Amino acid sequence: MAATGSDAWDRLWTPHRMAYIKGENKPTHDEAGDECAFCRAPSLEGEDSLVVARGEHVFAVLNLYPYNAGHLMVCPYRHVADYTDLTDDEVVELAAYTQRAMRALRAASGAQGFNIGMNQGHIAGAGIAGHLHQHIVPRWGGDTNFMPVVGATKTMPQLLEATRDLLIAVW
Repeated sequence: MAATGSDAWDRLWTPHRMAYIKGENKPTHDEAGDECAFCRAPSLEGEDSLVVARGEHVFAVLNLYPYNAGHLMVCPYRHVADYTDLTDDEVVELAAYTQRAMRALRAASGAQGFNIGMNQGHIAGAGIAGHLHQHIVPRWGGDTNFMPVVGATKTMPQLLEATRDLLIAVW
């Protein structure tokens, strides 16, 4: 949409981001797991769910506020905050699902690289510190273009539902 007025800048409008910026509908951080988005996600079905795959101990879910298209998280079903509190079986399946997520993202979108990691605790940047989750962020050459630098905006080329469908098909 071209701007009207004296600055003549083109603008990409991303009004959906304002809800995140203002904290609307942000999940609670209840240590008991009440109202935890990651505890609730596996119980959602169909279009209400961003879950891509379900294992015995963990599941893969699309990030509602992604850094890049296809941004997945692998979470244990159990509400646990710290990586050192995972059982051996949870650690093994979390690692296996991270590998599967990478393979699925390569097959579905041609991802050329990945940022993988987890923030442990609010101080380390965890948005939902009470429920451990590992981020798998696909990357492509040139995906960090002028938009984040000049406009503090990320452009997402695909709706989350369409990304979910592509990943489910190749998972």
